[in-house]
Amino acid sequence: MSAHHGSDSIQHLYEGDQSKLYSGVMAHHSDINSSESKQQVKKIWKVFWILLVITLVEVMLGMYFSHAMPKALINFVFLALTVLKAGYIVSIFMHLGDEFRGFIVTVLVPLFLFVWFIIAFLADGFFWLRMNNSSPSRGDTVKEQVQHAKK
Repeated sequence: MSAHHGSDSIQHLYEGDQSKLYSGVMAHHSDINSSESKQQVKKIWKVFWILLVITLVEVMLGMYFSHAMPKALINFVFLALTVLKAGYIVSIFMHLGDEFRGFIVTVLVPLFLFVWFIIAFLADGFFWLRMNNSSPSRGDTVKEQVQHAKK
């Protein structure tokens, strides 16, 4: 243990042998009736209910309302709900919500840039595909090939 760690610090458990973290040394909640255990169970149930509600909204939207709404709007709603659910899962289960704001930004900014990168290249690809298929010279060539094949 380093000299700069206090007697109540658990940092020494993270340095060196990581097996101490999972071997029971860090088991704070050995009594399932303790207030800490009950708080953990409440937190787990809260996460369950939030994710269940978001999932049910997605399913109900898809089953009953998707035919009555414009396709662009329903796609946006599904995308927003999916991103919300994914963000909540990352925040809770991957403990990103417990980190410093600077670290969160360091993780999320490249992620959003990567998603934007994919969307931009797909849009550009679809543009070039449409442009090539609607080009008059290309269209004539295809028509000539079809007429030639019929002969």
